[in-house]
Amino acid sequence: MQALFAIGDFSRATQLSVKTLRHYHEISLLEPTEIDPDSGYRYYSDEQLPTAQVIRRLRGLQMPLPDIKAFLASPDGEGRNRLIVAHLERLETDLAQTQAAVTGLHRLLEDPQRLREVTHRTLPATTAIAIEETIDYAQIVSWWQGALAELQATADAQGLRTTGPPGGIYATELFEEGRGVVTIFIPIEGHAEAIGRVSAREIPAAELAVALHRGSLADVDVTYGQLATHAANHEIGVDGPIRERYLTGYLDTTDQDQWRTEIGWPIFRADHDAGATGESARP
Repeated sequence: MQALFAIGDFSRATQLSVKTLRHYHEISLLEPTEIDPDSGYRYYSDEQLPTAQVIRRLRGLQMPLPDIKAFLASPDGEGRNRLIVAHLERLETDLAQTQAAVTGLHRLLEDPQRLREVTHRTLPATTAIAIEETIDYAQIVSWWQGALAELQATADAQGLRTTGPPGGIYATELFEEGRGVVTIFIPIEGHAEAIGRVSAREIPAAELAVALHRGSLADVDVTYGQLATHAANHEIGVDGPIRERYLTGYLDTTDQDQWRTEIGWPIFRADHDAGATGESARP
């Protein structure tokens, strides 16, 4: 015979608050065994203790309630394992991002005045395969990784010869409004067939102030800030998208300390005597 607990006793037994239990009832995650029709009091059985304990542990792993509901409803262990593995992979990604943010914070606090050499560069128009979408800033990392991998797979499948490192173009609206157009591309030689999200296009020429960012992109805002300061001090900044070139990056190594990224800030450049691809160092 099953034992029944009033909601307060069940709360103490499971270490789930009464408020939480009521919410779980409302969303049909953990419903009482009985409800008194006169008083409305909720009663739970001892057979529900293991379910409550599972829910508590999954919430301790920050699993969203809809995923927990799907986990409990799964009829077999394989389905439950898939949900657990997917959630753990998300946690590992979040942990890696947190660790990168902490490392970046320590680096900023310890050496906030690390100045990067800034050069002025004229980039010619370039033939490339590209993926272009309007995205939210919050999804930039996962979208960027997926786009780079898809472009590389397309280049490999079509036997395309690449003529330079992958790059990205980031519209001003992405930063100002939290949503904007992003173009990720790989320069190529010759003709490419459009497939899926990938299309062939010409990346336009650009005048840029360029600095090299070393390591994880978690603290790329430091390099952005120095480029913005350079452009403002020299009164050469213009409206336009930010450019990035991934000299060594996501497609090359998982060791983010080895990443090397050129950041390009749009400028008005008067020193065209350096030539189409020339550079001139600035203090």
